[in-house]
Amino acid sequence: MEWLTARPAGDPALPRDVVRRDAADLVRLRAYAARLEADVLAIQEVDGPEAAALVLDPARWQFFFPDERDVQRAGIAVRRGLPARRNPDLAGLDLSPEARFSLRRGADVTVGEGASALRVLSLHLQSGCREPDDRGRECDNIARQAAVLAGWIADRRAAGEAFAIAGDFNRRFDRDTTIFPALESAAPLTRATAGRSNPCWGGRPFIDHILLGGPARGWMAPNSLRLMVYAERGPEWRGRLSDHCPVSIRLDIP
Repeated sequence: MEWLTARPAGDPALPRDVVRRDAADLVRLRAYAARLEADVLAIQEVDGPEAAALVLDPARWQFFFPDERDVQRAGIAVRRGLPARRNPDLAGLDLSPEARFSLRRGADVTVGEGASALRVLSLHLQSGCREPDDRGRECDNIARQAAVLAGWIADRRAAGEAFAIAGDFNRRFDRDTTIFPALESAAPLTRATAGRSNPCWGGRPFIDHILLGGPARGWMAPNSLRLMVYAERGPEWRGRLSDHCPVSIRLDIP
């Protein structure tokens, strides 16, 4: 959600060029969130529960965030009334935990119980290596993160768990020959965005993905992928709303 925070302007934890949202911007974001009619949200670039509450009513949502100091955290919001329990953070995704703007941990939550339980991981991977032909430190980092993520996937497969991984992978998967295959080597995966175009902000390849594994691969309702685009136009809205558009699917959970 593009640096969603309750911190005041000039806070040393924020970059100088962060766009400040006003009350009207937050009203718009709340309206878009309500339109999703979601039960579970994987959210990124959110400064913890206090910031999430600017957009999502805490009386209706439970918030789960990793134990880290980063302003840009990946988290999970679960509608109250649904059983949810937090699992240990996927801390290995943060390759530089002591850096001022470090890479981010994954938030790991189990929603539901028994045969209907779904393990959900929200993440935000290294930026700067979107294309298969890209090279450099960022690509080395995302490859290391992929190895950590593949380990998590392998653990879910060994446990026979239904799971979903959702968030900003910062990577195109349609022509990927390294990162996505590394994840699929750990377990068969269903990619909700496969073969689909992304109309967000005029159109661009998907880097936000939802991956399903284990029994959850059979839970996705056919043709349920949706992408919510904003009515507002113009580059200034990318900072005031978000530079990403919400991606959603429907699961028919037994």
